[in-house]
Amino acid sequence: MSKKSEWKEEVEITIDAICLPGTLEVPPEADGIVLFAHGSGSSRFSPRNRFVARFLQENGSGTLLFDLLTPEEEEEDERTASLRFDIAFLAERLFGATRWLRDFLGEPRRAFGYFGSSTGGGAALVAAAREGSEIAAVVSRGGRPDLAGDALARVRCPTLLIVGGADSPVLRLNREALQELRCEKELAVVPGATHLFEEPGALEQVARLAADWFRRHWPKSHPVRSES
Repeated sequence: MSKKSEWKEEVEITIDAICLPGTLEVPPEADGIVLFAHGSGSSRFSPRNRFVARFLQENGSGTLLFDLLTPEEEEEDERTASLRFDIAFLAERLFGATRWLRDFLGEPRRAFGYFGSSTGGGAALVAAAREGSEIAAVVSRGGRPDLAGDALARVRCPTLLIVGGADSPVLRLNREALQELRCEKELAVVPGATHLFEEPGALEQVARLAADWFRRHWPKSHPVRSES
């Protein structure tokens, strides 16, 4: 276990009759825990999300990376692509995982946030807009907030949309979605970055922006620490 982690645990998230594997890591004195909603065709092993998760942990936020789909559902989605754009379905899974985590921790006042990528960005916003979600903040990386539809106007938590400057179609969709949001909101454009933020330093910018956003909006706020 890392010295920076209070605990790291492989968990089984139970939602109704299914179990989804996940990795929960919570550093000492974490002010909140970020649940990751990965994009289409991805999983809890997404190297980009794991990179961001490590940075969040180093800056005082816990993380839960988990699979949104069961192995059987993943096989179906690979054949038909029927689930990756079912935003209502993915949002329900994310909301269910949030309820599971609250019960698992036994801390009803623990703050939670969402980090969504690609289609997971739309799912995170739909889940955050749901009555009773009590989400402290949302960050979307190269996301599809437009897929949240009418739910955008019901989101109440602070929302950060991060998009690559060279990802023109997604940047346009995010600008349009930003106008529909009625909460504290911000659009951050990473210059020269494409959809997967593969350019040198691009993902580091995403991680720093996300860490700063969550730390600003947890119940107790502290500045993001400098990298050692």
